[in-house]
Amino acid sequence: MDASTIGMIAFAAVLILLALRVPIAFTLAAVATVATFFIFAFRTGTFMPERAIKATTSMVFSNSFDLIHSYDLSMIPLFVALGHIAYRADITTKIYHAAKVWLTRLPGGVAMASVMGCGGFSAITGSSIACASTMGKICTPEMLRMGYDPRLATASVAAGGTLGSLIPPSVLFIIYGIFTETSISSLFLAGVLPGLLTLAGFVLVIAVWVWRDPAVAPSTDQRYTGGERWQAALDSWPAILLFVLIIGGIYGGIFTATEAAAVCVVSATLIGFAQRKLDWAGLWEAVKETCVQTSAIFLIAASAKIFVAFVALTGVAGTIVGFVSDAQMSLVVLMLCIALIYLLLGMFLDPIGIMVLTLPLMIPLVESYDLNLIWFGVVVIKLLEIGLITPPVGLNVFVIANVVGREAPIDKIFAGITRFLSVDFIVLILIMSFPMISLLIPMAAR
Repeated sequence: MDASTIGMIAFAAVLILLALRVPIAFTLAAVATVATFFIFAFRTGTFMPERAIKATTSMVFSNSFDLIHSYDLSMIPLFVALGHIAYRADITTKIYHAAKVWLTRLPGGVAMASVMGCGGFSAITGSSIACASTMGKICTPEMLRMGYDPRLATASVAAGGTLGSLIPPSVLFIIYGIFTETSISSLFLAGVLPGLLTLAGFVLVIAVWVWRDPAVAPSTDQRYTGGERWQAALDSWPAILLFVLIIGGIYGGIFTATEAAAVCVVSATLIGFAQRKLDWAGLWEAVKETCVQTSAIFLIAASAKIFVAFVALTGVAGTIVGFVSDAQMSLVVLMLCIALIYLLLGMFLDPIGIMVLTLPLMIPLVESYDLNLIWFGVVVIKLLEIGLITPPVGLNVFVIANVVGREAPIDKIFAGITRFLSVDFIVLILIMSFPMISLLIPMAAR
């Protein structure tokens, strides 16, 4: 049995196991290990298992060891810790409060503030799920209490939570950069404009929605003085400082992305203690939550690295590239096919799982067309961002549903999400059609 045949069987096994809801990490590691064993065992044409054991164990342990000891991977626990510490230090909450104070008199202003709060939270931490969960607990109950339509109250936060995938820092960008060996700092900078464009689009959706149906966002009698507005803006200075340290430090060449993460973790901790918003118990809880979350990410990443080595061994990626080349597929058709694959997978799998499953096949294909990997990374993250709110398994939607309980059934949240999805698709088309939207800031930073 040749390597390519074993590779095809292995891919089918992965899809079956994922359909059976076997965790992605165990699926990739187990299938890649067993299939690699068979490749080495059949290398001489006859089945000789005694020759495959040492080669298989060497491949599995060396690849997982190299990944876990990767310098770039240290960014993930740092940025995850930054998000947890900033939340417990009340830094992220103040972003939302400042936006609410300034926008509360506008029709739908609290929903707009929720989206902006999600954007601000995303600029500190790199997880969309954490963003949706945290901001959902803060914003959604308040909007429901004010009489907001449950569709608007929940969908605005579910959609806003996806900004954590695109606005730097982003865990998905870090994983993409590690597996494609592209500059993570450049990826962070490339996500700024598309992220801000998406945020502006979400705010516009809320404005149009409320303008056409004022009943979805009742006006409030709550008023703030000019002094209270400026005080709220000034109180959000820690979040602005952390964002400037991340983007300004990377853009100015002062820090690498890893160094920026470390500096921000220390800064957020010191600010939290100085403002008496963070204590040792809160810091310890943040550390424990960071360990749990990063352990899961590391396990998936290590399994994916083993799977990538297996794919290289099979030569399947080269076969796919050759097939596409023979078909003389145009760039537009290629990108449409790639988008369709990611959107379909996004309906059933989590973003990290989709990325580690597809990148071993997609990157050789994209490189054969001589496409910019930084730009392609933004396209991929945008597609994964859309998958977070796409039925039937929109993870952010289920996160919000768990937060609000019976007040907003899942079908109502999805009903509100459709308006935000339209903006996502418009931004996706713009990014794909005009790569300069993603590449402008990274090019200027060189």
